[in-house]
Amino acid sequence: LLLTQAGMPLAFSATWAHCWLTFIWIVLGTWECYNFLFYFIFFCSMCNEFSQIFQLCQFVMENSQNAPLVHATLETLLRFLNWIPLGYIFETKLISTLIYKFLNVPMFRNVSLKCLTEIAGVSVSQYEEQFVTLFTLTMMQLKQMLPLNTNIRLAYSNGKDDEQNFIQNLSLFLCTFLKEHGQLIEKRLNLRETLMEALHYMLLVSEVEETEIFKICLEYWNHLAAELYRESPFSTSASPLLSGSQHFDVPPRRQLYLPVLSKVRLLMVSRMAKPEEVLVVENDQGEVVREFMKDTDSINLYKNMRETLVYLTHLDYADTERIMTEKLHNQVNGTEWSWKNLNTLCWAIGSISGAMHEEDEKRFLVTVIKDLLGLCEQKRGKDNKAIIASNIMYIVGQYPRFLRAHWKFLKTVVNKLFEFMHETHDGVQDMACDTFIKIAQKCRRHFVQVQVGEVMPFIDEILNNINTIICDLQPQQVHTFYEAVGYMIGAQTDQTVQEHLIEKYMLLPNQVWDSIIQQATKNVDILKDPETVKQLGSILKTNVRACKAVGHPFVIQLGRIYLDMLNVYKCLSENISAAIQANGKKFHVFLNGTGSACHQVSNLLYLSLSYCVYIGGVVCLLFLCVSVWARE
Repeated sequence: LLLTQAGMPLAFSATWAHCWLTFIWIVLGTWECYNFLFYFIFFCSMCNEFSQIFQLCQFVMENSQNAPLVHATLETLLRFLNWIPLGYIFETKLISTLIYKFLNVPMFRNVSLKCLTEIAGVSVSQYEEQFVTLFTLTMMQLKQMLPLNTNIRLAYSNGKDDEQNFIQNLSLFLCTFLKEHGQLIEKRLNLRETLMEALHYMLLVSEVEETEIFKICLEYWNHLAAELYRESPFSTSASPLLSGSQHFDVPPRRQLYLPVLSKVRLLMVSRMAKPEEVLVVENDQGEVVREFMKDTDSINLYKNMRETLVYLTHLDYADTERIMTEKLHNQVNGTEWSWKNLNTLCWAIGSISGAMHEEDEKRFLVTVIKDLLGLCEQKRGKDNKAIIASNIMYIVGQYPRFLRAHWKFLKTVVNKLFEFMHETHDGVQDMACDTFIKIAQKCRRHFVQVQVGEVMPFIDEILNNINTIICDLQPQQVHTFYEAVGYMIGAQTDQTVQEHLIEKYMLLPNQVWDSIIQQATKNVDILKDPETVKQLGSILKTNVRACKAVGHPFVIQLGRIYLDMLNVYKCLSENISAAIQANGKKFHVFLNGTGSACHQVSNLLYLSLSYCVYIGGVVCLLFLCVSVWARE
């Protein structure tokens, strides 16, 4: 093989095998192009001679003054670290070379830290001392590069790309090492201080306003909290019911992490992501708007943060309550008031439902709702009230256990939701209806029973005032409301009472339905009017949602309207066919509304079959007829 470089022919033969590194060094030292390094590595890997690759990388790292070449060598080494024999890593000078020679050099620090992270991810017991050395040496260098008193959040926001990448790589290194080898460091008393310094860096990096970096840190905090909880599932703060009768000693390992865990709780509360149920948000322009599209990434982040905070609350719920109560008081007194701060706090409060003892939860929740209602009265402006209202609704929807145990509070909450159903700010009505249906599903029996201090079941009060409650709602919100009330009626076990409730429940839709049917009897062309068809579709959809919620007992309502419903379907189907033949797609708006109404008829008949409803012996025949007409 002949290589021509700088006009000089170099003969590479087998007789030079003993000095091949010198030859490679001459070539690399004189070439401006570093492709040769990669060609050589490819050649060696094809020949299964990794030892030569490693010798070459080591030779370059120890001897080269060519910075781009060294960087390329480190990048090459990074690609091989996850599969090379462990002896090349732990039985050579590789770790000390990476830390002492390259980690503190700005040009090499990111790739060096990536290499150290790759090494930290190895899980083997025979190299414990080497892992301890890696950790202690890296921490020594890190403290020189990034002192412990550094404001990493500010440094990141003001930093260049390379500096920001270093912070992200640092989070990966600490997360990887502490997850894999944290307990190894814990056991060494002389390294406790160094461990606390590493955790301090993790806390500082967790404050950085960058979601991807926070996710990395969250992975470790979740791992740590879950591990400590599984080791000893008892909280360090005993319930008043248990105090004096039983004492739980704090496990030594949890004792070690107590100060850190308190700071992590504060971090989770301050940065809690938005849950799926919240529809009223602050957009990038600082405006309060309704969210129309689900933010999947934010929802997944919320689930991970919720799980972490639940573990942390189980470990010490008194500390969690203290942090949340203090931050809530700061919202009320104005020292920390902002929409963002209130949102994250309330989302955090809602996320820990069920993590406290019931008595503690009661005391805590009463304080929270009382303060939030007071804050709603205190603040002026529709945007402020909309944000506070959305947070109240979210929190109460997350605590069904408390609501079931405290009827007066449950009734107050539901009446407050009815108030919010008249609030015209974007998203508030939607959220009020969504919260109402969630409460109805989880507390349904309480609404059909006569509670202490009441003269009638609350369901009767709702039905007596239903027109007033839903008067400002949009059709889709009315459907949600009817489904919620349907769950309550479905919980009534007395058949006679239940049938009476269903009649009262469907009174308003039936009045409008009867009016349209009477008009259609006199003049069938009324069913060609788009507004009338739209109204019919909405009524039928109300029946569908009600039927799903009430279940089999809804047969009484289906029996009342099924013949008229069948005639309406037949007429609308004929109108669709005639309109298409005459005008094609010209009347697409009319066709859409008519098709929707027909679809709801099919839904109702299908539901009647699924509940094994038998009305006058002809439901199955009706369903078959509808299917035939639909095909035509």
